[in-house]
Amino acid sequence: MSATLSAPVRALNRLGLIAQIAIGIACGIIVATLSPTVADSVSLLGQVFISALKAVAPVLVFVLVMAAIAGHQRGQPTHIRGVLTLYVIGTLIAALVAVAASFAFPTTLVLDAPQASGNPPGGVIEILRNLLLSAVSNPVSALMEANFVAILAWAIGLGLLLRGSSDATRGMLNDLSDAVSGIVRFVIRFAPLGIFGLVAGTLAESGMDALLDYGRLLAVIVGCMVFVALVTNPLIVFLTTRQNPYPLVFTCLRGSAITAFFTRSSAANIPINLELCKRLNLHADTYSVSIPLGATINMSGAAITISVITLAAANTLGISVDFATALLLCVVSALAACGVSGVAGGSLLLIPMAASLFGISADVAMQVVAIGFVISVVQDSTETALNSSTDVLFTAAACRRQNDA
Repeated sequence: MSATLSAPVRALNRLGLIAQIAIGIACGIIVATLSPTVADSVSLLGQVFISALKAVAPVLVFVLVMAAIAGHQRGQPTHIRGVLTLYVIGTLIAALVAVAASFAFPTTLVLDAPQASGNPPGGVIEILRNLLLSAVSNPVSALMEANFVAILAWAIGLGLLLRGSSDATRGMLNDLSDAVSGIVRFVIRFAPLGIFGLVAGTLAESGMDALLDYGRLLAVIVGCMVFVALVTNPLIVFLTTRQNPYPLVFTCLRGSAITAFFTRSSAANIPINLELCKRLNLHADTYSVSIPLGATINMSGAAITISVITLAAANTLGISVDFATALLLCVVSALAACGVSGVAGGSLLLIPMAASLFGISADVAMQVVAIGFVISVVQDSTETALNSSTDVLFTAAACRRQNDA
């Protein structure tokens, strides 16, 4: 009996993680279609998977960054500056693409939705202020609340101070990093089951009927994100590496975007991205910092969401937007996107700030946010997939450029 069961298990293992996830997606769709009640029950698998990723991610980032910096030898190259440059360029270009698409395919909204709850920030200055205050949070609170800005600040600070420590201390940090990484690999092995539960639960709960009323708006948003993923990002990578970018692009989409699409959390996808960077043989001292940092500041998808929905609101209200104001929106959206938390729906509460550029009242802006939450089952999933996969893509591009230099 055990031999009969072990044969399919061995065959499944030979398929690889991506193929197993694809099977999980297909099974989730089938279960949600045939029995929504069963689908609602198996959604627990997805909730446990996301919770496990979110639980291990802060500890992993803290230990990995601290160990990498403490063990870094003077004179060894790092490529953080190149990665950060690509993050900024990519986010600005994504916002510009969103504005161009909004002019080419103008959309309007039906503003009869209830107001969404939440406290949107008052402006870019407030966002930067909040980021600065987050960076100096208590380290224990930062780990408990998954405040990755503070986690990075403390990990970098302790890592720098531990560079002069004994070999035994640095060896202990490396052993701890390996142990936490082992836990991450164990959690990731359950990704197919987790994705199966997420797909089944999401389709059973939300369905797709609510999206039909906002199909044009959703098409513009998703179209922009697909364009950035398959056109502008590859162009940036090509100009950086002078190599065919698409093998790397598709590797990042398969290895990162699929899981990010269903977890809808850049923070939860950090462990998966770190494992992908390791498989790509990237520079450990670079990706151990750039990946968690990217989950906080590399937000191309968020810049697209903010720009498209804000311009749709302005178009609905008959507000004329000139080219100079649209360019300003690009900059504001890109800066605001850098402050978006790496959790589901984080970009939507920044829409009122962008809408204020056109004199749109807070009451109307929060109705627009409510519409954003209606389409978020697709919008936020696609946004997170773009954001998270781009973290790996730009890290790999910067590393390869330096290696070829």
